Amino acid sequence: MLKYQRGRWLAPLPYSLSNEPRIDPIPESNSMASSTPTQLTSLEALGQAAECLKVLAHPHRLRMLQMLKSQQVTVTQLAEACQIPTPMASEHLRLMQRCGFLSSRREGRKVFYQIIEPHLKNILQCIEDRFGEKPNPSHSSGLVT
Repeated sequence: MLKYQRGRWLAPLPYSLSNEPRIDPIPESNSMASSTPTQLTSLEALGQAAECLKVLAHPHRLRMLQMLKSQQVTVTQLAEACQIPTPMASEHLRLMQRCGFLSSRREGRKVFYQIIEPHLKNILQCIEDRFGEKPNPSHSSGLVT
């Protein structure tokens, strides 16, 4: 669970979406008998997933991840794209880094970030597919009706 301490949010120890979750079988009952048993992810693994998803649940962080999907980007570039101060962008990045989503490297005064969680790109693609802006067919020709 995230904690607020000394003016910033602290994430729990790193969880990775790439960890193999434990699978708990669903107990069979007479009313739900089927030919193949259904498997459920353990509540502990789902708790870890929920904590990771909480970290992603912010529009600035999602914008940053969209940019980081294709290339390494500096804190300054991410801050400008999100229209937020650089220290605030750094705080968002530290939170995502602490959860195991990102890594950073320093070149002089610049810090570059990149995505290291392999499943994060798939999660972003799902978000973009569901919530991304779709072109309006009536305006695709450029003609105003």
